[in-house]
Amino acid sequence: MREYTVGEETSLKNFTDAHDAQASFALRILLKRRDVRVNGGKVGEDVLLRAGDVVQYYMTPAEEKRAAFSVLYEDADVIVIDKESGVQAEAVFSALRRQGECYFLHRLDRNTEGLMIFARNEAAAAELLKVFRERRAEKHYLALVKGTFREKHAVLKAYLKKDAAASRVRVFDRPTGEPILTEYRVIKEKEGLSLLDVTLHTGKTHQIRAHLAHVGHPVLGDTKYGDDALNKEHHLTRQKLIAKQLRFTGLHGLPALEGRTFFSDKTINF
Repeated sequence: MREYTVGEETSLKNFTDAHDAQASFALRILLKRRDVRVNGGKVGEDVLLRAGDVVQYYMTPAEEKRAAFSVLYEDADVIVIDKESGVQAEAVFSALRRQGECYFLHRLDRNTEGLMIFARNEAAAAELLKVFRERRAEKHYLALVKGTFREKHAVLKAYLKKDAAASRVRVFDRPTGEPILTEYRVIKEKEGLSLLDVTLHTGKTHQIRAHLAHVGHPVLGDTKYGDDALNKEHHLTRQKLIAKQLRFTGLHGLPALEGRTFFSDKTINF
């Protein structure tokens, strides 16, 4: 059994997503079995939680052990992890913070797999945030997308604007919102699909998914910006997108990371 005390008003689902990856994976089943309790009472649906409420999850050993992420590298300053699809970045952060001091630096979408880095102390956090801000963190993604490309390598330029009410972003060719740069290189093409190596030159919310969809090549499995018919044809409900490589340059206080490239173990069979 896992037990948490709620700090602020939220829904059971959002609380679970942010605090316990294993419970998040299994929440639908746990609610169906009524194996979630709020203040001692069993619940079978998403409910409103208030500050001070006590939430308990009664999971099977298999549910408890389901991996949310694996640790690829760790030292006194940082920890690099390989996140599973279906896990909120906030849940990973909560798990790491329970093990010791931890700083949240960047995030991946829930259904995007791959690399994330967290700082273990304030100095490392400041250094890495500066690196991200100055775009000295080289990030490569693998993406399986609809269609084939006439240009096998290009840097796409556009503008991105958040639509908070719709919980999504919109991409424009004219100056509206913030400028974005998304570079792609075709790795392989077949059967009307393309596997891409994507480099983020600007790291905005949903940038890869929204930008590729804007140019007519949505990521397979993307239920927000994707092609519903194609997703249904391939029986996909999670985007085929992996944060595959992460490399840092120009680091001053973290010499162990300078010029080092980390690789996710995740891949896309294609």
